[in-house]
Amino acid sequence: MSLLLNPSHPGEVLHELYLTPLEMSPIALAKHLQVPRTRIERLVSGQTALTVDTAMRLARFFSTTPEYWMNLQRAWDLARARETIDVSCITPLEAA
Repeated sequence: MSLLLNPSHPGEVLHELYLTPLEMSPIALAKHLQVPRTRIERLVSGQTALTVDTAMRLARFFSTTPEYWMNLQRAWDLARARETIDVSCITPLEAA
């Protein structure tokens, strides 16, 4: 299935593309970011969403952008919403 239809959770991306290659634990990252260890542990395990605060901290630490991290979360949220929210009963506005 396409990544556009089934994007990775931001925590999975963080784990696979950043923590594993650096051989860094979520606890060590949390210390560098000055956040509670549970925030990063829950993010990496997919139990929680990425917050703007965490996106800004990750961007600073990994020399990326907050938008990069927030776009991962946005893609994840939209993919999950498409699976659960039914909008078929809504009639589109006709163009004038």
